[in-house]
Amino acid sequence: MDIEKAAPETSPNNLHHRHNHRDSYAASDAGDATTDATPSVEKMFSGKVVPTWRNQLTLRAFVVSLILSVLFTFIVLKLNLTTGVIPSLNVSAGLLGFFFVKTWTKFLEKFGVLKQPFTRQENTVIQTCVVASSGIAFSGGFGSYILAMSSKIAIMGDRGFQHDTKDPRLGWMIGFLFVVSFLGLFSVVPLRKIMIIDFKLIYPSGTATAHLINSFHTPKGAKLAKKQVKTLGKFFTFSFLWAFFQWFFTGGDTCGFTNFPTFGLKAFSYKFYFDFSATYVGVGMICPYLINISLLLGAILSWGIMWPLIETRKGVWYDASQTKTMHGLQGYQIFIAIAIILGDGLYNFIKVFGRTIFGLYKQFQAKDTGTILPSEHSDPDDSTSESYDDQRRTQYFLKDQIPNWVAVCGYVAIATVSIITLPHIFHSLKWYHALVMYIIAPMLAFCNAYGCGLTDWSLASTYGKLAIFVIGAWAGASQGGIVAGLAACGVMMNIVATASDLSQDFKTGYMTLASPRSMFVSQIVGTAMGCIISPSVFWLFYKAFPDIGEHNSQYKAPYASIYRSMATLGVEGFGTLPKNCLTLCLIFFAGAVAINGIRDFVGDRWARFIPIPMAMAIPFFIGGYFTIDMCVGSLILFLWQWTNKANADAFGPAVASGLICGDGIWTLPSSMLALAGIKPPLCLQVVPRLHS
Repeated sequence: MDIEKAAPETSPNNLHHRHNHRDSYAASDAGDATTDATPSVEKMFSGKVVPTWRNQLTLRAFVVSLILSVLFTFIVLKLNLTTGVIPSLNVSAGLLGFFFVKTWTKFLEKFGVLKQPFTRQENTVIQTCVVASSGIAFSGGFGSYILAMSSKIAIMGDRGFQHDTKDPRLGWMIGFLFVVSFLGLFSVVPLRKIMIIDFKLIYPSGTATAHLINSFHTPKGAKLAKKQVKTLGKFFTFSFLWAFFQWFFTGGDTCGFTNFPTFGLKAFSYKFYFDFSATYVGVGMICPYLINISLLLGAILSWGIMWPLIETRKGVWYDASQTKTMHGLQGYQIFIAIAIILGDGLYNFIKVFGRTIFGLYKQFQAKDTGTILPSEHSDPDDSTSESYDDQRRTQYFLKDQIPNWVAVCGYVAIATVSIITLPHIFHSLKWYHALVMYIIAPMLAFCNAYGCGLTDWSLASTYGKLAIFVIGAWAGASQGGIVAGLAACGVMMNIVATASDLSQDFKTGYMTLASPRSMFVSQIVGTAMGCIISPSVFWLFYKAFPDIGEHNSQYKAPYASIYRSMATLGVEGFGTLPKNCLTLCLIFFAGAVAINGIRDFVGDRWARFIPIPMAMAIPFFIGGYFTIDMCVGSLILFLWQWTNKANADAFGPAVASGLICGDGIWTLPSSMLALAGIKPPLCLQVVPRLHS
């Protein structure tokens, strides 16, 4: 929302936030049966040898990670190019990673050739690698800033800046990601002890993921995981076959079940219909109820009330011939959505940044930040279960140090290469623009990682938008400021997002006794995979679907238009807005700030009844069809929890993941068919009846 990644119930501003609080209930349900009986997690695993950091990095772990990375990259890119709402896929990654390796080790064990058992540390490596790789599909900007640079998006929007473009090419996209995606990893490595041990930051998503992995490697947890994977497989098959069936009826424009006027043709013309998407039904089951309701309210407010009213001012507020341009109705749709996104983002940025500063102040005021390590001969029974767990985890976390000089030298070396390389990729982005960003970036990366540890919010997209305006205005309209601003957005988003991601992974590794070195290496390997897989998969989409980014396309890529409009606003100012649009933008900007303030003022008890502005903004431009799907998913989960809460909590994420994965992976064969020139044989279309 920037729902770029569906967030926990407190805020959707997490959109590239990789995890979700629903992970926590899946983890707790999977582990309750064991953790309730034995208070100490680490006592339960005390009889198992912890592998060295090198033995945690197995070939089979990286092979499984590669397979799952391709799967999840297709899913994330499909979601990114349709509506931009991306749920957490960590439960799916954990389940499938556990299932694949466990199946492989059992097979080898039968033949007596198993050399290394499957451990929770290896499971953590797989989880980390997969999420790092598929995360590039989001932070790589294929549905936002990279596509926003293209001439296709420029033609549809700012007619005065159609020369300021850079069309996607596989070579430069891979090169760009390689020179910017690793900097965030090196920027927070020296701070890992401060974040995890001294400040004891919670990192709720990293903690939830650790509970999930720990529970998988207990006997009861493994049994439940097997059932969850079986459920995921059933709904994966159903979703894939349903997508395959629908393909036969899409042989033309506006054909197929995805364009079925469920609520009538009038409602269909205002984008209110159920489009039979298994993906977004699954997304609705994962996203919190409040996000789905907020999306629906936003769709009703915009497409049900505002746009029909503004259409009555056609010819007065805007030229009737420019309805579908940035100077007509589309301008109101995009810029009012931007105003809400910026209002929500600014409010949460100030709040999280303020909490970060206050938290740091309190931490440095506290004199006792030391940690007592358990001796080799300490008796676990002499400690409380909690202190024993903490002591054991701290001991292993500090055992394999990553030298600070490696982090500093790595950052400086990659930054130097990047400063030299970026101006050759983006001619309007100068070396001094990159230098200033790389000087500031470590501080912003730390703030984002610290704030994420306190609140579970990653504000990477907010920092990216800030870079659009600052670098775009600095470069200037006549010097390619739009492409410079969008490129700067990509640089900043990648650095800040990977920094918070690695911090989350350090917390997960801390709680599963995975070495910080294995976490760091798996992040690097996963990021390297993502730098190749994500551009390659996007290139497949780009070549297979020539209408990508267009308003009537299956892949509308709404954030491409929004990010391009932000860049235009940054270099040109408010002169691009149609009549009265600025007034409406200011009203909705203030409204977003006010609603967030009210939500914080009334507290969690009542905030769950107040809509989230960021979520409400998404349908303003896209329409309400996908929100209907998501609300159907919410309704299914609600009824399931009402009738059997235990089963719903345990298997709901698996059902949702199966629906998302099956529909998402169908994109691969459908892309191949499109590239081969094979078109669907039928066109299913509903038209008004002929009047006699």
